[in-house]
Amino acid sequence: MPTTDPMIVTQRLIPAQMPIFTCNLSAHTEALRLAREAIDDLRAADPNPLTSNVKSVYVSPYSSQYLTPKFGPLSEIILHIARHVSKTFLSANMEALGLDYFVKDCWGIIYEQADHTIPHNHYPAELSCSLYLEAEPNCAPLGFDNGFSVQPEPGLLVMFPGILTHYVPPTPGRRVVVAMNMFKKAHAKLLAPKSESSD
Repeated sequence: MPTTDPMIVTQRLIPAQMPIFTCNLSAHTEALRLAREAIDDLRAADPNPLTSNVKSVYVSPYSSQYLTPKFGPLSEIILHIARHVSKTFLSANMEALGLDYFVKDCWGIIYEQADHTIPHNHYPAELSCSLYLEAEPNCAPLGFDNGFSVQPEPGLLVMFPGILTHYVPPTPGRRVVVAMNMFKKAHAKLLAPKSESSD
């Protein structure tokens, strides 16, 4: 029975292995080109960067996928990869479970020299990702809270659980990123009302 008394909740941190997944999408040139155009279009419409834990020259709104259709092709590719990751590495066949992923948040980031991102996570997102549209060889890596890091390169997708803490140290070089958060939803077939039998 619900109570108005405060509940005492404690947190304990335990050592655990957390997976990250990488994939090179350089072959998807049109989707990458459109996403890069989308960032420039949004910046031209409103050059003021979003205020967030990302301290960079430009950050587009978190709902950027709704502001331009140019993120659509890349979103579909990344959703396909998320389904594959769940089935192949996480033992979860989303279709068989009556579930699917959708992109709840999508935003573009332009990092110039000394730009950085403070440590944070994307919980309650199931999966998050960074896709590098541009990455100079000397740009900062994507760092994680266990000391592991991934060096960006053009076309590289890095996907990871949303609860995983990550950050970007001050970058010596330019990097342009599309970031996304993916959440689960019930499959459309489960949400559709059942038709009455005509028998």
